[in-house]
Amino acid sequence: MKRSHVNEILRASDAFIRSHGYSLPPFAYLTPEGLKKAEHGEIKRRRMGWDITDYGGGKFDELGLFLFTTRNGLNADLGQRSAMLYAEKIMISRKDQLSPMHRHDLKVEDIINRGGGTLVLELFTATPEGEIDRDAAVTVLCDGMERTLPAGGHLKLDPGESVTLFPSTWHAFWGEGSDVLIGEVSTVNDDLTDNIFAEPLGRFSQIEEDEAPLHLLVSDYDDKL
Repeated sequence: MKRSHVNEILRASDAFIRSHGYSLPPFAYLTPEGLKKAEHGEIKRRRMGWDITDYGGGKFDELGLFLFTTRNGLNADLGQRSAMLYAEKIMISRKDQLSPMHRHDLKVEDIINRGGGTLVLELFTATPEGEIDRDAAVTVLCDGMERTLPAGGHLKLDPGESVTLFPSTWHAFWGEGSDVLIGEVSTVNDDLTDNIFAEPLGRFSQIEEDEAPLHLLVSDYDDKL
């Protein structure tokens, strides 16, 4: 992706988020130079902030996702009795924009439709080996109530509705009708190691630097901070 396209997506996404009455935290608007200050070290360590991916396909409008991690714990703390064991994201799934089939090894997540169109999730359960089971029904919790769908069934969430996904649940999703503002509340988030895709894909985009970054992406931190 070109940096100019990334900057365009950042501006449009910020406006969409604000249109739904949601405000990002102040650190969202730090300049790249501002993020280098020592007091912002935990933002980098916990990989909080802006995230845009086209999954390496170069067709963001068709295959992609906008994310912003507002808070995040650390993998090293998992298993402790008292620690920051949770994470929170705000995401945007554009109309008919696919976030491809994947699951996680560790993360349990609530996916919440915060507004906009209908959020559609295609769901499969995992085999004991972790592969997609294309025959077995899949059962999920939707706002605390069990729902069972056939393998590959489409779960549709209207604004205000949510689903809880465990590591045994394969899922892909997209917006239907219009763009969707999505909330994610989960256990510690690790996008470096805890995304298992059904097809070989890149979690982070390769950026072509055709202009200066408006804000750094999480994927920029290691090289630019």
